Amino acid sequence: MKLHTILGAGGTVGNQLLPVLQQNNERVRLVSRKAQPSANAEAVAADVTNFEQTLNAVKSSDVVYLVIGLAYDIRVWKESWPKIMTNTIDACKANGSKLIFFDNVYMYGKADGVMTEETPFNPISKKGEVRATIATQLLNEMKARNIQALIARSADFYGPVGFSISAANMLVFGNLKKGKKAQWLVNAKTPHSFTYVPEAAKALYMLANRQDVFGQTWHMPTANNPLTGEEFIKEAAREMKSNEGYSIISKGMMLLAGLFNRTIKESIEMAYQNEFPYLFDSSKFNKAFNFERRSYQDGIKETAKWALEQKL
Repeated sequence: MKLHTILGAGGTVGNQLLPVLQQNNERVRLVSRKAQPSANAEAVAADVTNFEQTLNAVKSSDVVYLVIGLAYDIRVWKESWPKIMTNTIDACKANGSKLIFFDNVYMYGKADGVMTEETPFNPISKKGEVRATIATQLLNEMKARNIQALIARSADFYGPVGFSISAANMLVFGNLKKGKKAQWLVNAKTPHSFTYVPEAAKALYMLANRQDVFGQTWHMPTANNPLTGEEFIKEAAREMKSNEGYSIISKGMMLLAGLFNRTIKESIEMAYQNEFPYLFDSSKFNKAFNFERRSYQDGIKETAKWALEQKL
């Protein structure tokens, strides 16, 4: 039985990955700043900006999943991400562990057309620059065959796993649950791809069990034919039997609100992702694993059902 270690247990992806591993009777170690006890899993507290703690956290691991989500603050990202990536790579090399890094698309910048695994890095944001730096660091180690690793890259999240996981979950499902109008960032007339989080977690485990997939970048399974923001809202509102009306949070509104809210201020540089088409292709994964992706209609239906069952 292999030991699967989750760096970033308790986060959006870690919480979804844990049951997948347990359903497959795997040994699991959960690593977070504060130990998060869970039945049938080992819980370890570690600060992965510290090498010795990282080394101890991944000791004897067969597979390590780097799924950490840092505070949405460029100051934290610049300070912590390079340390985390270096420590994780070095610890995995020392232990002979395979590494799966769960990444986003910030390093692509404003992609010309559909984002694929071959899309060049061209960040136009400070956060994108950080992500490009750490992804390149890992890619170089992979190319040099210093480590068995892969990058698993996801589009923006949605799914029945928490209102705070993404703008879509919070501003659409969260608002509708409260009896308010849905909101959308910047432009609701452009198509926007979303990755259904539970499927991303399943995909990580599938990748972990295939030797031939390492040394590559993989886009997480994401449905084709993305909806526009307006279409997404209408689907959600219909499932939640709510008003299909919505309002737009413009860049100007974000700038004003950002004077008083750090998270909103940090989101302004990423507004381009909602201003222009955001098209994410996962055909490489779908072909390799014959994976049947969940349609947006089904994903929204399941997320709406979950939202209606929540207590606010």
